Amino acid sequence: MDGNGIICSAVDILPTEFAREASQHFGDILSQFIGILASSNSFDDLPAHLKRACIVHGGSLTSLYEYIPRMRKSLEDSSQAQPSLQLAKKKHSTLISLSGHLFDQFLINEALDIIEAAGGSFQLIKCQVGQSTDAMSYSELEVGADDKAVLDAITDSLTSLANPREGESKDNRVSFKVGKFRETDNMEENGVKREAVVLILGAGRVCRPAAEFLSSIGRSSSSKNWLNSYMIDGSKERTLFRVIVASLFLKDAEEIIEGIPNTTAVQLDISNEEKLCNYISQVDVVISLLPASCHSTIANACIQFGKNLVTASYVDNSMSKLDESAKRAGITILCEMGLDPGIDHMMAMKMINQAHARGGKIKSFTSYCGGLPAPAAANNPLAYKFSWSPAGAIRAGRNPATYKQNGDILHVDGDKLYDSASRIRIPDLPAFALECLPNRDSLVYGDLYGIQNEASTVFRGTLRYEGFGEIMGTLAKIGFFNTEESSIFKSEAKPTFRAFLLELLQHSGKNLEDPVVSEKFIADQIVACGLCTDRDRALKTAKTILFLGFHEKEEVPVSCKSAFDIACMRMEERLSYSGQEQDMVLLHHEVEVEFPNGMPSENHRATLLEFGRSIEDRQYTAMALTVGIPVAIGALLLLGKNLRSKGVLRPIDPEVYVPGLDILEAYGFKLLEKMD
Repeated sequence: MDGNGIICSAVDILPTEFAREASQHFGDILSQFIGILASSNSFDDLPAHLKRACIVHGGSLTSLYEYIPRMRKSLEDSSQAQPSLQLAKKKHSTLISLSGHLFDQFLINEALDIIEAAGGSFQLIKCQVGQSTDAMSYSELEVGADDKAVLDAITDSLTSLANPREGESKDNRVSFKVGKFRETDNMEENGVKREAVVLILGAGRVCRPAAEFLSSIGRSSSSKNWLNSYMIDGSKERTLFRVIVASLFLKDAEEIIEGIPNTTAVQLDISNEEKLCNYISQVDVVISLLPASCHSTIANACIQFGKNLVTASYVDNSMSKLDESAKRAGITILCEMGLDPGIDHMMAMKMINQAHARGGKIKSFTSYCGGLPAPAAANNPLAYKFSWSPAGAIRAGRNPATYKQNGDILHVDGDKLYDSASRIRIPDLPAFALECLPNRDSLVYGDLYGIQNEASTVFRGTLRYEGFGEIMGTLAKIGFFNTEESSIFKSEAKPTFRAFLLELLQHSGKNLEDPVVSEKFIADQIVACGLCTDRDRALKTAKTILFLGFHEKEEVPVSCKSAFDIACMRMEERLSYSGQEQDMVLLHHEVEVEFPNGMPSENHRATLLEFGRSIEDRQYTAMALTVGIPVAIGALLLLGKNLRSKGVLRPIDPEVYVPGLDILEAYGFKLLEKMD
């Protein structure tokens, strides 16, 4: 094992291997109970402390442990049907949190008795049992009743449970808290006619904004009044959204939904086809935030059960092949509903269709998008940070690119992409010193947007702060991104980061640890090896190498087998966001439009600038918001019957991008449009 060694070693037979003194002590205590247990003829003869410890007698659970089947049944009900299905039949419900000595004092029995005696029902949402006599236990119950007065009475009775009885320590009682109301109270009076259930697959950073957005719809307590006024089919009905977050690891899903009403966390492995189909069959729409390789499996299940699907991923061949099947099933599979792709499609098609509606033709279309650190967080030589594994971003920087410029088709080889970076300034944001790298095949978007026969320029680029390309290009030339196994790892001695660096720099000294690895030394070696002729560029690269710690004498972990592995590990360690640092998303389109009959040409610009923000004491990245909110909007449009087209779609039609952009702006995204 790497690092500082084993943190915890557990062997399952060790509990039977006590030291002699411990065995004697344990035996002396146990012997006091053995005699009583052996001589008792019935359960009633046992002393109180043994009665409390007796879980099962005569083949049945004892009365103190009756909460076990009651809570188990609640969990089984939720796994076999829609979560909170029994509560969905109740007109009123609320989330109740209980903490304290719930189980060692058996207060959980009293709580469940109160609920059931009043004619209410409950659904177990979360349960954490204290692991020592001093530790508190915690449980969340969603309690429902058909009568508001009954629910209020249950709440009052449970509140009284928190008050210590005469002569009893307050520490032994339960701490009681009423959570946010699940807004099914007086549904008819509020115009809420039905509850829609959304299944979100995947519990990454993008998930929480999507879950919060959807769960807030239809709640009278929501501060987002524009969501409350959202109409279904033009009527005055409102839909209450219930969100199920499914993850391979239940803990991840539970962390996502913490504090969000109308949500449930479940464990789900999508390779378990039966379980996946069970969940999909019982919901109204599915959002997949899993890797693109998982989407075809999920899409096929959605087709089987006639459920709409939303993803933020590109439409690949496996998804394209499902178009006809989705149409026959009468469902919509809405893909590319994120930032890029997603918001970029919507902004572009709005500009292009508006120009076409006025009789114009698109002469030039250029699009730039980038996820960047906010200026205050761009505090390293590369002026870049990662909120996920750098491997994907580095590989993307090695992809070839194709675009059209002034009628010519231009190609950029993957190994020359970083060197092709060009300086760019956004007219409405002149303070940003930016550059762009060509982004894969731009010609596809000429076809997709219907401008392939009219636009002489079609270009899509990835934004970075100025200087990024030349540094990354030089690092690539040095060999930091090589994926083949390095020869330095074939020796018996464990290499250090410094030795690895000096080998890349082709240093020929007898002892690789001898030279003082300074900024000047590294820059000299880069120039001497012919890897860079520009001294200033070499110095910037050297500064980056030192910042990433490649000069340090620390041993390289054995898990690293190539230069690429080492570079990814160091970048993930040294180029990550810390504390309250913000990221930033910048999306910018420029469209040049020509008009007939001698009318002057027009230049249209559309810009989205979004920073990470704090919402209710939680920090959200701009990337998570600009991907999570659009996929949630996609689900909203499908559930609202606004999107009637079937098959595999992108958000390039007015029925998607018109309401989509409206809702994004209403949510708070700043979409700036200008024309010269």
